[in-house]
Amino acid sequence: MTSMKAAVLAAPETFELADVPLPQPSAGEARIRLEGCGVCASNVEPWQGQPWSTFPGEAGGLGHEGWGIVDAVGDGVTAVAAGDRVATLSGRSFAQYDLAAADRLVKLPSALDGQPFPGEPLGCAFNIFRRADVKPGQWVAIIGIGFLGAVLTKLATDAGARVIAISRRQESLDLATHYGAAATIPMHDHWQIIEQVKALTGEDLCARVIEAVGKQWPLDLATELVGFGGKLVVAGYHQDGPRQVNMQTWNWKGIDVVNAHERDPEVQMQGLREAVDAVATGRFDPAPLYTHRYGLNDLGEALAATRDKPQGFVKALIEFA
Repeated sequence: MTSMKAAVLAAPETFELADVPLPQPSAGEARIRLEGCGVCASNVEPWQGQPWSTFPGEAGGLGHEGWGIVDAVGDGVTAVAAGDRVATLSGRSFAQYDLAAADRLVKLPSALDGQPFPGEPLGCAFNIFRRADVKPGQWVAIIGIGFLGAVLTKLATDAGARVIAISRRQESLDLATHYGAAATIPMHDHWQIIEQVKALTGEDLCARVIEAVGKQWPLDLATELVGFGGKLVVAGYHQDGPRQVNMQTWNWKGIDVVNAHERDPEVQMQGLREAVDAVATGRFDPAPLYTHRYGLNDLGEALAATRDKPQGFVKALIEFA
């Protein structure tokens, strides 16, 4: 076998399936025969095309939530071997195979056999939760209950916090309730949400507010909901332009603002290992979050669903036969 199928972003909202050379692992690398790859909301805007975009993109590009079986290793690799099932932190996984540094892989235990495992977003949630520094008894508002918000709802609830889930769709609020939210508020009216949170918290507002949408209004709302001396945790990925913040309110409340996006490889791996352990031991069940599944040929449809969020949508997975 000398070639593989890979998705190539040929133009805005246009993927083409191409035959490209099978990648060969260099020293310190492993090649993974992918079983699947999650679709991230951060994929949507590059897929639609941004002013700085160039086409065609790289083969398999945008895919960064892969898992599969190691099928070849380069010189010096001892941490994994052919046949190991792994979650990978790599960046070209909208393809049949991807390469990753061996130290960017986590072995999946037998308890996870047969289960999809998009490790990167799960690890991201665990790292965000650590940065949020949630304490028992705190009120924690989570704005935006998609995949990330749902995982964070469960983690904060298990830590003894009282979670207020805020999201647009009733089904998202129902999902938050499933994962333990103490209260839910529809995300429709800015001032009404603030008043409801005040009523729940005895006017104290929230010690922690996690913004998990990546848009201006949720960031503004988060500013209003965080209490004096609290933490505003930015978990949403704000990639579509500059933002404005109410610095007077930030100053007045004396809040900490945490941009919870990790770029340190060791920290990323720490979150991934924690996620593997939590799912393998049954402390967290992500199965309700994997709502839509597609083949590689249908990647454009998966991106459109991630953007448009049809009924019941939480997260799309690309799966390989």
